[in-house]
Amino acid sequence: MQETPRGMRTHIGLFGRRNAGKSSLINALTGQDAALVSPFPGTTTDPVWKTMELLPFGPVVFIDTAGLDDEGELGRMRVRRTQGVLGRTDLALLVVDATVGWTPLEEDFAAELKRRQVKHLVVWNKADLAPDKIPAGALAVSAADGRGIEELKAAIMAAAPPSAWEEVPLIADLISPGGLVLLVVPLDREAPRGRLILPQVQTLRAILEAGGQAMVTTDTGLPAAWAALACPPALVITDSQAFARVAGFVPREVPLTSFSILFARYKGDLASFVHGAAAIDALKDGDRILIAEACTHHVITDDIARVKLPRWLGEYTGRKLAFSYAQGNDFPTDLSLYRLVIQCGGCMVNRAEVLARIARAQAAGVPITNYGVAIAKLHGILERALAPFKLLPRSEARGLASPGERSV
Repeated sequence: MQETPRGMRTHIGLFGRRNAGKSSLINALTGQDAALVSPFPGTTTDPVWKTMELLPFGPVVFIDTAGLDDEGELGRMRVRRTQGVLGRTDLALLVVDATVGWTPLEEDFAAELKRRQVKHLVVWNKADLAPDKIPAGALAVSAADGRGIEELKAAIMAAAPPSAWEEVPLIADLISPGGLVLLVVPLDREAPRGRLILPQVQTLRAILEAGGQAMVTTDTGLPAAWAALACPPALVITDSQAFARVAGFVPREVPLTSFSILFARYKGDLASFVHGAAAIDALKDGDRILIAEACTHHVITDDIARVKLPRWLGEYTGRKLAFSYAQGNDFPTDLSLYRLVIQCGGCMVNRAEVLARIARAQAAGVPITNYGVAIAKLHGILERALAPFKLLPRSEARGLASPGERSV
């Protein structure tokens, strides 16, 4: 059975001091021995992602984290990793050991949750051992005997924010029932052997769910596929790497965009990414650009991040630029070194993480864009690629759009 991708699941992070019972609480919530439990403090040393079904809520990812009170240099590194999880958390459970109570450690972390606007619940675990110490507003539970677990599930369902894929449509608002969408899917070195990449699969599924029709071809097979059509498609969606080639073939009056631009809106904020792409025009010799990939993969000969994007940026700007790379969860804390951040489509992570990266870049005063938006700009087709979303650049020459600006 095909599982819901992790990036489409609600992310629930558990935070608290060592031996507060975070792992035991996951087991109690899911009714499974999903997390390793030990009476010794510090059993969980790094964030552990556990893909589960939380009934009746649905598909979730529990993030089991190291204790906030971990000690020593290694412990401080673990705490930093724990804090890094906040950017990927839809709902945080601040787990308090009832036998210890509320201390400045919990107070400081609760303040951090509020500062970063992370929705959270305060869970008073081990209530069976200290039933008289439960403060007002806290959820009293016991992972040991099960008390309060059903109430905690109900609180999670009430507090969890609407899922990103329910808030922002992937494609349903861009097509009409029965409309034909032509998907251009190159089978190059970037394509995994024997399967399609996740954005292509999710887009195909979204078309069918919206009552649309889909036709899939490769970039080399596009002319033959086009010739077989009785009438032009309602929309063409291409892999960004074939943008220039596909745009040169598809008639101007046919709407065209890319999978990565679809995901710029679905997983992040399209207007912010368009606004960030305008910074490409102001790049100077020696400026450093961060290219951030939310997943990890082996670098190939003609890699999009390490070969194609740097080449296209150099050709477009005529500048000698410097590049840094981040993969997976390793998004830098200090962004002041960079003149621009280019984020991947984010198909493997949840929307909370992409939005957190946008917020961090904006707070640091560093423009941020994404692969598809940047590639469209570098090939001179950004205005056309944005037209299906009715998000048009304020300045057609520069491809600039302020966050939230829409055409009328």
